[in-house]
Amino acid sequence: MEKLNNIESIHFTTDALLIEIDHIVHQLDLKVISKKLLNATEAERNNYTISPANYGIHWPMIDEDISLDFLFK
Repeated sequence: MEKLNNIESIHFTTDALLIEIDHIVHQLDLKVISKKLLNATEAERNNYTISPANYGIHWPMIDEDISLDFLFK
């Protein structure tokens, strides 16, 4: 499966998702993108998998899936 983007890292502040894609760091407001992530614990936030083609991220402990298309629409 061909990668669409290269998700290099994912980090959080209290209310933001910091995601580095193709050497560019994007800061996204959790209040806008995901109430589940906003209210998640640090352990829940840091337990994620990136899809093989890098099209999205899954957080199994809170049953949350977010696609890059959604993040950047």
